[in-house]
Amino acid sequence: MTNLAIIDLGSNSCRLQISEIYANGKHQLVKYEKEFVRLSENMGPEKILKPEPIERTITALKKFATEWQALKDVRLIAVATAAVRQATNQAEFLERVKKEVGIEFNVISGEREAYLDYVGVSRTLPIQNGLIIDTGGASMELILVDEGQAEEVISLPIGSVLLSQRYNLGDVINPADLYDAVVKVDEVLTSQRWLNRARHTRVVALGGSNRALAKLFRWKLAASPTHVQPVHGLKMQSQDAFALMHSLVAANKIERTKMRGIAAARADVIVGGLLPLMALLRQLSMQEVMFSNNGLREGLLFEYLDHQLDGAAIQKLN
Repeated sequence: MTNLAIIDLGSNSCRLQISEIYANGKHQLVKYEKEFVRLSENMGPEKILKPEPIERTITALKKFATEWQALKDVRLIAVATAAVRQATNQAEFLERVKKEVGIEFNVISGEREAYLDYVGVSRTLPIQNGLIIDTGGASMELILVDEGQAEEVISLPIGSVLLSQRYNLGDVINPADLYDAVVKVDEVLTSQRWLNRARHTRVVALGGSNRALAKLFRWKLAASPTHVQPVHGLKMQSQDAFALMHSLVAANKIERTKMRGIAAARADVIVGGLLPLMALLRQLSMQEVMFSNNGLREGLLFEYLDHQLDGAAIQKLN
């Protein structure tokens, strides 16, 4: 048996997933942890990772390291996405992580990130034709699925943290700021002409803000605290998504933290994080959204199981 540890270092959160891999190819999730590190915080137009977010990230990585140190036969896949990908001080950050924590990160391209999202979603949810959207802290990945195949994969430099900070969407929302943010998202999306091929199909949404929307909805549907639907595979009509977005925009940060399903650490970025999904539902006349708990990390897991992952990206820890 092999313990496969996957670290996904994003712009808003850092996640650890450990799975037991058996000789017959079966696998079982044994550990999942998430830390809100907000690595892309205040990067600004100069795209510099700032000291405080770096410290939070290293602290989280050291915590994760203790999880696998007691395990045997550990393989580690560590990937970093938009914040590190865009950072002008990327090399210094990666060297410090390697020195202090012993982890060598593979900084993947936006297109690679989008493709891994496709693998993670398509292997666990039925999507023959439609669009996959993964909204992170500093980027958004879009995948057009046609007859089950990924026909378009793209990463765009807009995300929950960047939009929320740039347009002041963290607390009480000014209508002019919201309008500017909506216009920006619309401009970015309408430049992708191929998106029209997904019109009237289905969108599958993942990423922290989109999943938070699903969690809000499932609690709204719940008959009791013991009968709550899972996020993975949950479906929501567009009009329900718009109604929940209305309530989020009307609330301030403290009021959002009191909404069941929203983590306190996400209350100041969820409005910005949901703007891309809301724009796609409007622009492409989509009547329904499905949510996925699986994405990049599951894509890496499936590639590992399929023996397709580049061996240089896997670190044998013991």
